[in-house]
Amino acid sequence: MKGLFGKIHGLKRTTKVDFATYAGVTIAFLAVTALRSGGHLSRSLTGMLVPICCYIAMAVSLNLTVGILGELSLGHAGFMSVGAFSGVIAAQSLQNVIPFAPLRLAVALIIGAIFAGIVGALVGVPVLRLRGDYLAIVTLAFGEIIKELINCLLVGCDSKGLHILFNVKGSLSIADLNMGPEGFAIIKGAQGATGTQTIATFTAGYILVMVTLVVVLNLVRSRAGRAIMALRDNRIAAESVGLNVTKYKMMAFVISAALAGAAGALYGLNYSNLAASKFSFDTSILVLLYVVLGGLGNIWGSVIAAAVLYILPEALREFADYRMLIYAIILILVMLITNNPLLTDFFDQLKKRIAFYLRGFGQKGRAGK
Repeated sequence: MKGLFGKIHGLKRTTKVDFATYAGVTIAFLAVTALRSGGHLSRSLTGMLVPICCYIAMAVSLNLTVGILGELSLGHAGFMSVGAFSGVIAAQSLQNVIPFAPLRLAVALIIGAIFAGIVGALVGVPVLRLRGDYLAIVTLAFGEIIKELINCLLVGCDSKGLHILFNVKGSLSIADLNMGPEGFAIIKGAQGATGTQTIATFTAGYILVMVTLVVVLNLVRSRAGRAIMALRDNRIAAESVGLNVTKYKMMAFVISAALAGAAGALYGLNYSNLAASKFSFDTSILVLLYVVLGGLGNIWGSVIAAAVLYILPEALREFADYRMLIYAIILILVMLITNNPLLTDFFDQLKKRIAFYLRGFGQKGRAGK
């Protein structure tokens, strides 16, 4: 044990924090899996496990844009919707080609991430030239545009492949797709995706969260991540030393959009019916709330905030008449507590004590050898 503490002490501080984040998520996953296997979780809470994983991935990915890059984006739900519907289309159309559900789910998540990343790149080219409130307003507009485009989408599949129509005037129907007798509809315009085979699992959600954490944390610790944070802290100084502003802002924005697309694909494949209205402005604000309350730039805080605040309304269901009032009061208290200098100083002192004890164990471990 002392040798283990010695090895831990030898690691960089950032590496310790990253491993602690991975370990915390893994322990939580194993604990919840054990509770579910033992029948100790209610049906409603069990049904929330996959959405919780999706929103954790969403919060971490948005923190890359808002906390690490320092740009306010209000269209994150739009990237989630692109990933959700592209993932559903991929999973439904590949049922006969890839009958193994976990593999089909993995392919759907990758396709959702790719399409959301492409849309993120297309949106990022004009949007990232703006700053502050202007950028927030334009990303909000793009999120709403994406939602309306999906409402006009008709998609079906038969032996010949996919059939896609844009029902802009509202005069088309599924019959206009001209599918064969074995064909089936995947997306029915404003009705959204119906009859979807639900193949999302909690294990897949855990893997998605881990992949999101690995991608974001490794990016933040890399040279590119330091350049992104330099742009956040002082754009003029970063430009003066030759940093490519457009390159690094696009990198963070596209990676954030792609991770949101993968989360959307998992979310879409967790429900048999899914409408574009689910990914409205309210969803973007909800994810932004998780990021702000967890702490801008604080990845571990985003994980905890997303999990706790998603469960909280369900936990308050017994107080139906006062549920949203209590929820609002708790949010206000959390904001006050997280910005309290006394509590911040207390946790800083606690971290220093833990680091001191770990250093002592490490020195004893090396002396024992």
